[in-house]
Amino acid sequence: MRSSSAFVAIEAAVEASPLLSVDATIRTLVELTERPGAGATGSGSSSLSEEVLIDAEVDGCRYLLVRMPKSNRGRIQLSPREQEIVRMVAKGHPNKVIADVLNISSWTVCTHLRRIFAKLGVGSRAAMVAQLLEMRVLASEHRGPASAR
Repeated sequence: MRSSSAFVAIEAAVEASPLLSVDATIRTLVELTERPGAGATGSGSSSLSEEVLIDAEVDGCRYLLVRMPKSNRGRIQLSPREQEIVRMVAKGHPNKVIADVLNISSWTVCTHLRRIFAKLGVGSRAAMVAQLLEMRVLASEHRGPASAR
């Protein structure tokens, strides 16, 4: 692992100035993490697994800088009930109407919406619909009528 370009760059920087400033070290680490293929794995690792960028031992402690795989935000898994609620929200229905149509309480609708928001990383109904349209999970015909806007 010590022969990777990332580790060699850090070793060279440390040898040039053993007392590197924290800023210089952080800048070097950021440059290394942004560099494609700079990881210590060196074997063209898959984007599905984590990639070790730096593996160093300092004062008897081992330090790893690891690039985690990118989350696949395009593959949001919504339950059938969540999909139905999303479809009705996209059509502009309030929670009370959704609850009546689905024969559940409005509190349950709120719970489903909170879980959907968490899965999508959004904080509002509008952001939820916009993100699902962008991800093409919702078809454009699920938008509410233009006259209602």
